[in-house]
This record gives sequence, structure tokens and C-alpha cells, in this order.
Amino acid sequence: MRNIKLALCCLLLVALLYIGCQTKASKEAGVSTSAALEHEALVAKGNYIVTTGMCDDCHTPKKMTDKGPQFDMERRLMGHPSDMPIPRLPTDALDSWVLMDMNFTYFVGPWGLSYAANITSDPTGIGLWTEEQFFRSMREGKHKGLKNGRELLPPMPWEVIAQRTDEDLKAMWAYLQSTEPIRNIVPPPQPPEALKSYAMVEQ
Repeated sequence: MRNIKLALCCLLLVALLYIGCQTKASKEAGVSTSAALEHEALVAKGNYIVTTGMCDDCHTPKKMTDKGPQFDMERRLMGHPSDMPIPRLPTDALDSWVLMDMNFTYFVGPWGLSYAANITSDPTGIGLWTEEQFFRSMREGKHKGLKNGRELLPPMPWEVIAQRTDEDLKAMWAYLQSTEPIRNIVPPPQPPEALKSYAMVEQ
């Protein structure tokens, strides 16, 4: 009789331990699912902000159609194509104009020549950045989000983006880190005095 009671107690203890483990696993699964859903919602919000904030206008190359340039979504957010040459510029370009090409990925003005950056998740884009770097870039206008980095060049509207809430910037960051990585090394900007040496200005 005593052995039967002992066996029943052991079975009860095993059952309680099993139920406890299952409950813990269910709670952990619930937390994991909840976190995944929250991240999914954050990414969706970031996509909305990036899309309606017109980031594609400069950072996504275009393809020419009978209606004019349209976003090339297969190259979304990869910035100025590294293999795209810069056409010759009119002699008064730096004195009288702010110019951009039909691709809307490079720009010429008093600051010289600047290019739209690769902001995909690739290492040649912002794939190796930290969230802190992204915040510093958007809030302080620092290139690559580095404390001692140069200032971001026009027409990047970082002063406008800086007015976004922390939640907005976190959402943008989450979305950009979820993008398709596209390898594209964007050329460095050029100061005004360098343009002639690059034989882009007609003599």
C-alpha cells in the first residue's frame, strides 16, 4: 500500500512539473509571438514613413517610360548607381543653377556634386550601421552617423526628418534594416573646384 502511495505521489509530481514546463513554454511563446508582431508592425510603419516621406524620389533609381521616369523597385533605395556616368554640365551650372539628372540620384549646386546614398541593408548601404548612427545622421546631419563625420549635403532634408519622433525614427530604422540588400558603392561627393578636373564642365 505504501509503495502504491509513493508511486502515485511520484506520478503527481511528474504531472505538476510537466504542466509547469508547458505553461512556461506557452508564456515564452506568447512573449516571442507578441515581440514578433510588434516588430512586424514597426517595420510596416517604417515602410509607410519611408514611402510617404518621398525617400524613393532620390534614393531609388528610375526607369524611363512613356510617362517619364518611374521608380525602379527592383533597385529600391540603392542610391545613385555606381556605373552611371555623369553627363557634361553647362558652364554656368554652378553659378546659376541647382541641377539634377533624370534619374534624380545626383545633384549639382554651389556645394559641388552630391549623390543619393545607398540606404538598403547591404554593407555598402547602411547594413553595418547601428541604430545610434542612424539617429545621429537623421538628427544631426552627420555622414554615416559618425560623431566627427562631415555634414550631409543637399538636397538631403535631414533637418525636416529630425523633427520626427523617436518612434518614427525607430520605425524607419527597422524597415530599412529589413530591406533587400543591394550591393552598390555610391561615388563620393565632389567639391565645386573638383568639377573641372573631372572634365564635366564644358570649356
